[in-house]
Amino acid sequence: MSVKAFELVPAVERDLLMGDKARINIECIECCGKHLYVGTNDCFIHHFLLDEVTSSKGKLSYSSQKLLHKYLGLKKPVAELRAASALERLIVLCDGIVFLVDMVTLETVPSAAGGGAKIRGVTAFCINENPVNGDPFCVEMGVLSSKRRTVQIYMVYEDRVQLVKEVTTPEQPCAISLDGYFLCLALATQYMILNYNTGASQDLFPYNSEERSPIVKRIGREEFLLAAPGGLGMFANAEGVSQRAPVNWSESVIGAAVCFPYVVALDESFVTIHSMLDQQLKQTLSFRDGHILQVFEGKVILASTKAVYVLVPLPLERQIQDLLASHRVEEALILTEGAQRNIPKDKFQILYKRLLQQAGFIQFGQLEFLEAKEHFRKGQLDVRELISLYPLLLPASSSFTRCHPPLHEFADLNHLAQGDQEKVMRCKKFLISYLGEVRSTEVANGCREDVDTALLKLYAEQDHESLLDLVASDNACLLIDCIPWLEKYHKYFALGLLYHYNGQDSAALQLWIRVADGDLHDSTRSDLYEYIVDFLCYCSNLDLVWKYADWALRKDPTIGVHIFTKRPGSKDQSELNPDDVTTYLEKHSKALLLYLEHLVLERQLQKEKFHTHLAVLYLERVLSLLSSANEEQLTRARERLQALLRESNLYHVQFLLGKMENCEQLLLERATLHGKLEEHDKALHILVHKLRDFPSAEAFCIWASCCRDSSYRQQLFHLLLGVYLEGTFPEKSQAAAGGGGGDMEMAAVDLLNRHGEVFDAVRVLRMLPEGWSLQLLRPFLGRAIRASMHTCRTSQIALGLAHSENFQLLHDRLKERKKPIFVSEKKGCHLCHNTFREPDVVCLPGGVPVHTHCVAQRIRDSPTKRQLTNSSNHT
Repeated sequence: MSVKAFELVPAVERDLLMGDKARINIECIECCGKHLYVGTNDCFIHHFLLDEVTSSKGKLSYSSQKLLHKYLGLKKPVAELRAASALERLIVLCDGIVFLVDMVTLETVPSAAGGGAKIRGVTAFCINENPVNGDPFCVEMGVLSSKRRTVQIYMVYEDRVQLVKEVTTPEQPCAISLDGYFLCLALATQYMILNYNTGASQDLFPYNSEERSPIVKRIGREEFLLAAPGGLGMFANAEGVSQRAPVNWSESVIGAAVCFPYVVALDESFVTIHSMLDQQLKQTLSFRDGHILQVFEGKVILASTKAVYVLVPLPLERQIQDLLASHRVEEALILTEGAQRNIPKDKFQILYKRLLQQAGFIQFGQLEFLEAKEHFRKGQLDVRELISLYPLLLPASSSFTRCHPPLHEFADLNHLAQGDQEKVMRCKKFLISYLGEVRSTEVANGCREDVDTALLKLYAEQDHESLLDLVASDNACLLIDCIPWLEKYHKYFALGLLYHYNGQDSAALQLWIRVADGDLHDSTRSDLYEYIVDFLCYCSNLDLVWKYADWALRKDPTIGVHIFTKRPGSKDQSELNPDDVTTYLEKHSKALLLYLEHLVLERQLQKEKFHTHLAVLYLERVLSLLSSANEEQLTRARERLQALLRESNLYHVQFLLGKMENCEQLLLERATLHGKLEEHDKALHILVHKLRDFPSAEAFCIWASCCRDSSYRQQLFHLLLGVYLEGTFPEKSQAAAGGGGGDMEMAAVDLLNRHGEVFDAVRVLRMLPEGWSLQLLRPFLGRAIRASMHTCRTSQIALGLAHSENFQLLHDRLKERKKPIFVSEKKGCHLCHNTFREPDVVCLPGGVPVHTHCVAQRIRDSPTKRQLTNSSNHT
């Protein structure tokens, strides 16, 4: 595809060169700085001064001034001109002779011996632009001889030439180029690379010099451009390898040059320009009668037979912009990257970044989002350039202005999409993805507010699932700009989270409560009420908790009370006083009950006020259900009351007993309260005689003695046995309800058989009526005998161990009597580590002295002593 890379600008017009002499033609040219030398077919050298002139519009032109012309006197065309500026000499080839001419006067330079510094029989020569000789006042030159198949290397000095090397070639060479020690030659049938220092050679490819003149051009260090068969421009390095792809130029090319990154070729009618980077034809210029194309110090000069022109490259920026205007992104990138070596580093970075940004917008407009994102990333695009395409996304307070000159041609997204809503949606989805990736990177530095605000607006508009994550986490969204946007799309829950993030918890709660009450519609959370309660649980502002707890409790006291019961205790959070809470909850009875259960049963707060209050509420609930027909609810309520009465030791017993004293339906609860008052006889009387609930009576004895010693439990069970036995006497049988003396007798037998190990067997036998059958008491008696024997034997073992320990101590004492025991105030007791203040000591085995009181304490704490004590209790 075409691009305007060069302009053809006249340098020396025909009239200035030859006047009215029609037969004069240009044969060769040379340019050194501003000095242009032209060799003509009438054996003249013309010297011109070229000045660059830039117009107000930036267009470049040349003005030429003729300084001198000189006839060489050989009556032959001047074939070649080469400048040696360090020597102020022109090297001239005319009529097969190479000689030196002064660059200023154009006079032939005589040699030191009086003759001319000349080389005869020359067909062509070239200058080594990468000389191997370190002399700055010496020029290296390669020469082709017309009669021999040789290449000669000369050193050219100010007034003489010196042959230093002669190399033989397999065929007669017809074109030459020289770089360092490497000669690139066009022979009669092929090209070759020859190292004249080592003699090594490398054949390149065949070429027929009779069909077309060969082209050999040095284009860089150890790299050459050659005209190959088939209209190809081939590149070859000093090793004979092509590291660049060939360019496909015309079959009739007569001249070529490289002006990086372009290859310029000249044929009979046109100048063609190919890119070295992608080998594509970029530009074609019409140029009639052209026959010379040379590059001098980066300046491309063309000549027809009558005039001289300069091929002026357009500025790289203009070429790039032309490519971008045609949406040829890849070509623009390739051109810029290829030209990097010719641009200062700082300037290239600025140019390349802008190019990447422009390329990204072009591909964005073509919906090539992956490529666009990559170019935005590499070009370090200010993300606000992209956001500004989307109407109203940037905050109203943003100070951003678009880059100038603009990076794209779009006014906004609507202009880009041209009414295509699907395209708009795809662009918005891309921006969501892109902003989500860059908001936490360096790309968003300095514009985090703009990025997060834009992202929030897009999330709200698109009903995106990440909206809540954004507002609930670290963000820089501008609240004042986001409020109307979230309200517009009914995202009230998200707005509340944003209020909370900005420290406006009261505004958040007011908004959420309106949604929960149905005043506003937002389907984000179906459990918004539960969320508000949870929010108040963790709220550190107690004023807000008290303010909105009433609303939560009125809506659902069971869940609302979680504000107080699930509130975590931490250093960062203010504690709620339970007394204040219970007072506050007086008007919410159900919530109060749940809160007291939390304090007493879960937190196990040891405060009589709360335990009594909870018990009273339980009792009132039971009393209210006594008259109802709902047995299931009554049973559950009584179980809760009974459990509290049994497990708590902090409530006011007498107060509760007074409340249920006249209620005959709560006898079991009254029995428990009597038990708390140590009035076990009254409790058992209720259980046995009024309720006739023998299992509950046994359970009462177990419960009442659960944290007491064995003697206390034994006393309770004896008391219960006594109550049972009282009911079996004939004279009292009428007092028992229903005359149940037989029930009492069986209850007594069952009690003894189930808990025989608790009773004192001797005492029981004394209590039992003489008429009872031993067969009934067989399980009890068998267990009692076994327990007695076990206790006796255990006591004998403990006694034996005590005797053994005593004998051992006596033995040790006798052993230690013969040895002296040293005691001083500087010596410490082995047991308490305090020093001795009195001479009275006890000696442990090994001769270790200890205090008398320390060893006495040790004996009291010994396992044997404890075993003896325990055994004696059972004996």
